[in-house]
Amino acid sequence: KAIAQSFEGVERITKIVRAMKEFAHPGGEEAAYEDLNKAIQTTVEVSRNEWKYVAEMTMDLTPDLPPVFCQLGPINQVVLNIIVNAAHAIGDVVKGTKQKGRITIATRPVGDGVEIRISDTGGGIPETIREKIFDPFFTTKPVGKGTGQGLAIARSVVVDKHGGRINVESQVDQGTTFIIHLPVKPKEAPSLREAA
Repeated sequence: KAIAQSFEGVERITKIVRAMKEFAHPGGEEAAYEDLNKAIQTTVEVSRNEWKYVAEMTMDLTPDLPPVFCQLGPINQVVLNIIVNAAHAIGDVVKGTKQKGRITIATRPVGDGVEIRISDTGGGIPETIREKIFDPFFTTKPVGKGTGQGLAIARSVVVDKHGGRINVESQVDQGTTFIIHLPVKPKEAPSLREAA
């Protein structure tokens, strides 16, 4: 039994190291057609320690999702930031209980692009601040816990770099969903050009 557990541990470590390598070095900063489902799976693995104590993770990734022309490193960072924020929001809700919340990540083709939905069962974002969450330096976290840059950078990566959209739906005491739409083809992405 101990040997079997050791093999499982080694297998798990190998999987984590592989995921971290893919996350840290996704193939340079050149834009290319990328598999977002694989990238999301890697990011979920890399971020496991952020969410595993407070949330269950559900992935509903559409098979055969069309590849998206993008810079994968910055897209990975956007997904990571939203997962970490979701884990923190859930952590605030379940603190002091033995309960866990849920983070759900879904992908699907939508029109001329791909949609990524990241939902959590955290405390939600009050309507009074919802419009400010993408502003630089805006944070609801205590001093020393957040810089207020994560969602501002996420918006810049999705909208400015990739010609996509990022929106939020939220209900206080029920949770939040971030919806990212990325065009499949680069013609809509202002700062990405497909090599001719």
